[in-house]
Amino acid sequence: MVYKQRKSKNWWYKFTWNGEQIRESTKQTNKRVAEQMESAHKTSLAKGEVGIRERKRVPTLAEFADAEFLPFVEATLKDKPNTVRFYKNSVVNLKAYSDLANLALDAITSDVVGEFIAHRRAHRQALRKDKPLEVSTINRDLATLRRILNLAQEWGRVSIVLPKVKMLPGENQRERVLTAEEDAAYLAAANELGQGIDQEYQKALRGIRATKRGEQPRSPDAFLLRDVVAILLDCGLRPEECFRLTPENVRDGAIWIYRGKRKASRRRILMTDRVQKFIDMRLSRVNDNGWLFPSPTRSGHIEASTVRKQHAKALTASEVIPFELYVLRHTCLTRWAKWMDPFTFHRVAGHADMKTTMRYVHPSDADMDEAVVRARKDQGGHTSGHTGESGPTVVPGTTGQPVEVERVYGATRRDRTGDLLITNWGDGREWVRTAT
Repeated sequence: MVYKQRKSKNWWYKFTWNGEQIRESTKQTNKRVAEQMESAHKTSLAKGEVGIRERKRVPTLAEFADAEFLPFVEATLKDKPNTVRFYKNSVVNLKAYSDLANLALDAITSDVVGEFIAHRRAHRQALRKDKPLEVSTINRDLATLRRILNLAQEWGRVSIVLPKVKMLPGENQRERVLTAEEDAAYLAAANELGQGIDQEYQKALRGIRATKRGEQPRSPDAFLLRDVVAILLDCGLRPEECFRLTPENVRDGAIWIYRGKRKASRRRILMTDRVQKFIDMRLSRVNDNGWLFPSPTRSGHIEASTVRKQHAKALTASEVIPFELYVLRHTCLTRWAKWMDPFTFHRVAGHADMKTTMRYVHPSDADMDEAVVRARKDQGGHTSGHTGESGPTVVPGTTGQPVEVERVYGATRRDRTGDLLITNWGDGREWVRTAT
């Protein structure tokens, strides 16, 4: 018999020959051609021209991940080292559960995936006081597993439809938004921290090592945290986009993002006066590696770990409830969302999915009430329901006597007034004719 697998446009055939099931794809979209290929295969077997075709060995999850998946990721995502690192870490987590890693790809079922989820839920993090893993952490491993199974099926490593991997509900979203007082206190603390670092450097220049021994201290990037915070808070960049800034990203009073997580990340953001001042200072001392935020890391620019200690010190000094740097972007976008239409905001934020954009929109009750009042005002005073207004109307072609007509704003409606049939349109227009 010939059949189609779900989500496949090609026809497959299967039949039993000498007690063994034969199943193959015809790689054809025409059913008639597929039936002819099935018949030809049966005929060739009956004539003894070919033997039972050997089924290719299906690799295990661990074998496929190491031999094909990770090399594919490294080759296609060469310019995204963080994404490559993410997939590598997730593969390590998948391989740590041997009941899943040692299974052939076509033997993986939804039950096995469920057992892996239970295994991860039971895991405790020693570095976090034995707290269980967050749902978001488990979902990242499930996303990698889903990607592996989809590629295995796409590349023809299995001949069956593999189970669909679903994400767990209850994943926390970034909804923390700093108040104006919080971001002012934190930025002030970051600035004071920079001043302290600069003072220590100036003191070291006058010290014995520098003056007597000729050992010059390394010049620190004292206001690193302050500059990063200002850019994230004023321009809404992702932290990694800020870390990778070069002089080519700055022109015409704006920051130009040429690459990021997705194609939609390409955008142009106008700088505020303070960001312009901080950027100009950095442009004046760009070194040979070309980064605005250079650092002795493998990438040559700062990473999240570079500012981790300064960030913790600024939180302590400002007495602001701890948050991660990404909250600064979320705070900026949430404030922008009140003044932009959704489509402009979607473009400025650099989102690929409109659902992601909506996570940044947190309208208050007052904002929603104001929007409704403004919309009603633009509609010409429409409040709610249908507001009636009475007034004399002289109908052409009649005796000229005023006829009381009720004006109805809203849905089209017909009323009879004496021998007249009056149609009221939604915009307040009236159509009148003599009833027959």
